[in-house]
This record gives sequence, structure tokens and C-alpha cells, in this order.
Amino acid sequence: MLKVGSVAPAIELLDQNGKKISLTKYARRKVLVYFYPKADTPGCTQQSCGLRDIADQIGRTAIIGISPDVPAKQLKFDQKYGLGFPLLSDADNKVAKAYKVWKKKSMYGREYMGIERSAFLIGADGTILQAWYKISPKDTPVKLLEALGKK
Repeated sequence: MLKVGSVAPAIELLDQNGKKISLTKYARRKVLVYFYPKADTPGCTQQSCGLRDIADQIGRTAIIGISPDVPAKQLKFDQKYGLGFPLLSDADNKVAKAYKVWKKKSMYGREYMGIERSAFLIGADGTILQAWYKISPKDTPVKLLEALGKK
């Protein structure tokens, strides 16, 4: 697992509009990078809409969502809920593996590999300020506000 103070792994993925987005684009700002399993599912919708709803309270801090969904699906998700921040496609799970969120999971006795819902607050210097593994959808915006001293 990534620890507070370690350098955040690089991110360079396509967003919902097919535009390449890199973490370096956000140099000199804090960035919340959150990983979610699948666009437009109940938990992922709650998490993403919760972050959308606090976006006006976090100053210059950027929000980036990442899932294995293709850009077209991310675009539909963004448009349906008016999220307004980059949703990146990590179809080969390369970034999820770098952040240690690609894990063995099980459901109904079946084991499979998937995203462990997690969030990371990355500082302006590119180091991890907070790492929340196995975060719940409703806690993601709460923890972000707390970490930024807004609650």
C-alpha cells in the first residue's frame, strides 16, 4: 500500500472526452485521485456525486476519478450526473496497479480481480498527503473536506 509522504505514481490516461490527462498538469495544486469500480453503479454514483456536491468548497484542489471504463462510458456518466471533473479510463488497470488498488475480490463465492474503492490526496509537490484504501462512497467527500481543514 502507498503511504503518506511517498511520491504519487504517475498518471497519464484518456479522460471522458478522449483527451490525454497527466497528473503533472496539476502541478502546484492538490489533487484528489479516487478509484471506483464501475461508472453509473449505485456506489460509484454516490461517491462521484458527493464529490461533485462539495467541489465548490475545496478551493483549487482538483478532483480526478479513475475506473476501468472506456472513455465513452465515462462521458455518459459525466453527462448524466453533471460531474464536471475528469474521469479517466484505466482499461488495462496499469494505474490502479501502481496505486495498489487492483485487488482480488469475491462476490457470491466467486473470486475475481477488481478495483478496491480508494482515494488519495496528492500534494502540490506530488507526494501523497492522505491515502484512504477501502473508503466508502459516502466517506470520500467527508474525508477530503476533513483533510483540507474544511470540516
